[in-house]
Amino acid sequence: MAEDKKYTLNELKEKLTKKERIFCHEYIIDWNASRSARVAGYSEKTCSVIGCENLTKPKIKQYIDFIKDDIEKESGVTKLKQINELAKIAYSSISDLHDTWIELSEFEILTSDQRAAIESIDTKVIKKNLGTKDDPDIYDVEYVKIKLFSKISAIAEINKMMGYNAPEKKELSIDIDDISKMSTEELKERAEALSKINESQD
Repeated sequence: MAEDKKYTLNELKEKLTKKERIFCHEYIIDWNASRSARVAGYSEKTCSVIGCENLTKPKIKQYIDFIKDDIEKESGVTKLKQINELAKIAYSSISDLHDTWIELSEFEILTSDQRAAIESIDTKVIKKNLGTKDDPDIYDVEYVKIKLFSKISAIAEINKMMGYNAPEKKELSIDIDDISKMSTEELKERAEALSKINESQD
């Protein structure tokens, strides 16, 4: 049996049908062939059979191999996107509103980036009287109290992702008595471990 021809990603996109491409993108989510076939548009009665058949087709298997290793592109989640979301918390300009009641009208003018820094919201309604004792003009005023995500935690996570933190010092203590009991192979493994630790701390 001749070896299956290898195609490029662009060639596979042209050779596979729309249903087959959708099946592949769905399949790498949870590796469920029946569900993937159903979402791709195959009939409920045949999705289990077609799902299994698709996985035997060389072009589909090659396409899955291409896209399964590109999870960032498939999910839309990238390191840059993660850092941008953390930056909304770390560098938010609404820290002065933390643990403070503000009127709903003030809350509604916050930008989407500022709202992204909010962990939770409490609300309350207070009745206000702008009239006089004899001629009251009472109306409800809505207030909002917000709690922000931790700026310190966000900054710490950004530092970690960007590699700004100094490497942690690790000490590996060895008892002299233990060394005398080690075999040549064990001593070699221990020396390699020490060497890797030293390299990571340079």
